[in-house]
Amino acid sequence: MTFDLATLAAILAMAGATALTRLGGLLVLRFVALQPRTRRALDAIPPAVLAAVVTPTALSTGLAETIACLATALAALRLPMLPAAAVGVCCVALFRQAGL
Repeated sequence: MTFDLATLAAILAMAGATALTRLGGLLVLRFVALQPRTRRALDAIPPAVLAAVVTPTALSTGLAETIACLATALAALRLPMLPAAAVGVCCVALFRQAGL
């Protein structure tokens, strides 16, 4: 593997843009009073993103992935994003090991 300075610069620039976008959103929301309806809408974004990411996998792969996607969706109803994704990863690993 070769070291390319332009690739490293691009990766660092993208990481910086991502961090600034996230921090900017947190700073702006600190000074804004959110209505309950707006708060519920913002709370619905992570499960919606998770569903958008896992749905193509659920519909285009095998039974193990489909069941794991369903488990992930159900876990996302009660758990934060990271534990829900962990449930899906564990499920797909177990189901693949079982031969589904």
